[in-house]
Amino acid sequence: MSDDAELLIAGGGLNGLLLGIACAGAGLAVALVDREDPERMLDQGFDGRSSAIAYGSQQVLAALGLWPLLAGEAEPIREIRVADDDAKLFLHYDHRELAPGQAQAGAPLGWIIENRVLRRVLIEQARALPTLAFLAPLAVDRVLTSAAVAEAALCDGRRLTARLVAAADGAASPLRHAASIRTLEWRYPQTAIVTTARHARPHAGVAVEHFLPAGPFAILPMTGNRSSIVWTEHEELAPRLLALADAEFAVELAARFGDFLGAVEPVGPRWSYPVGLMLAERYVDRRLALIGEAAHVIHPIAGQGLNLGIRDVAALAEIVIDQRRLGLDIGDDAPLRRYQQWRRLDTMMLAAVTDGLNRLFSNSIPPLRLARDVGLAAVNRLPPLKRFLMRDAMGITGTLPRLVRGEKL
Repeated sequence: MSDDAELLIAGGGLNGLLLGIACAGAGLAVALVDREDPERMLDQGFDGRSSAIAYGSQQVLAALGLWPLLAGEAEPIREIRVADDDAKLFLHYDHRELAPGQAQAGAPLGWIIENRVLRRVLIEQARALPTLAFLAPLAVDRVLTSAAVAEAALCDGRRLTARLVAAADGAASPLRHAASIRTLEWRYPQTAIVTTARHARPHAGVAVEHFLPAGPFAILPMTGNRSSIVWTEHEELAPRLLALADAEFAVELAARFGDFLGAVEPVGPRWSYPVGLMLAERYVDRRLALIGEAAHVIHPIAGQGLNLGIRDVAALAEIVIDQRRLGLDIGDDAPLRRYQQWRRLDTMMLAAVTDGLNRLFSNSIPPLRLARDVGLAAVNRLPPLKRFLMRDAMGITGTLPRLVRGEKL
C-alpha cells in the first residue's frame, strides 16, 4: 500500500507552512495538518506580532519565490542602535559598514514584517501547490512509528501514513512529549508586551534595542511612520500596564520610547506573551524531526526566534529533498541525525547568547552596568568584530543550507 504522503507536517504555523512549501515545491507529496481554521489564522486579531526577517531568512523566502509577494510590506532595517538605558555609550550597526565585495554588501541587515502578512502569503502559496494537502482545522492525536513508516491518527478518525513526520506544533509540542524527548527550560520573570506605535518623524530604517532594568525595549521599523514595539517588562507589572486606559498606556509607552522620533502614540491592540527558554534534548526520534518552537524557544532580546526556525526549515528541506532525489528513505535515521547535528550548534549558541545578554542587561548593578557600557563602546570601535557580529545577526555565518545562500533546492 502506498503512503498517503511522503512528509506529514504537524502544525501549520509559519515554520510548518514554510517547510511544506519548500518540500511540496520540490515535488514531494506533503500533508500539512493544523488545529486552527486557516480563516481564523488570517484574521488581524490572531497574531499582533511583527517579525525580524534576517538577511539569510529573506534569501530563503526569495529562493522559494515568496519574497516578491512580501517585499512591498516589509520595511528594511538599515541600522541598529543598541543602548543601555540612559548611558552615553552605545553600539551602532550600519549596513553600509559590511565589507565591500561581499555578496551582502549594501544589503539591509534585515526586514520587519507583520506576522499576519507573512502568514497570508504562506497560506495562499500552500493552497496553490498541487502536491500539498492542507488539512485544517484538524489535529494530530498521535503518531505511531515503525522501521518502515509513520502512521498518524487525526482527531476526525482518519489515519495518514508517511515516511517522515515533522513536528512544527509549537513550544508545548504534543509530538515531542509523546516521543519522550526531554527539554531544558525555564521561565524568565518577564512578560513581552507587543504593540504598534505611530510617530511624528520617519524612523529611516533604524531599529533600536534599548536596555532598561526590567528588560529590553525594542523599537523595530515598520512601513510608514510606524514601529513595532517589543516591550519586556517585569511579569508582575505587565498585567497592570496592559489594563491601563489608552491615554495612560500611551504615557507609559512614551516614557520608555523617548522623543527622538517626535510625538509617539500606540495604535491598534496590545498583546502579551510569556518569556522563556526551552531547548529540546534532541531534535529527532524514529521518523520524527522537530522544527521551530517544538525544538527551541529563546528570549526575544535579539529578535532571532523565527530566523532560527527558518534555518531549521532550510536544513531539513535540503536533507529530505536530497535524500528523496537519491531514491532513499527520507525518514531514515542517518539523514535525521545529519539534521540534528547541523542545527544543534547554531541553536545552542544563540540560546546562550540571548540568555546571557538578558541576564547581563536586565539589572541596575553599577559595576555590571559600567562593564557592559564599556563593552558596547569597545565593540563599536572594532570594525572587524562589528562586521562579524552584523553577519551573524544577518544569519549568514557557519555552514549555510542552500536556501539560506539564496539557491534553489
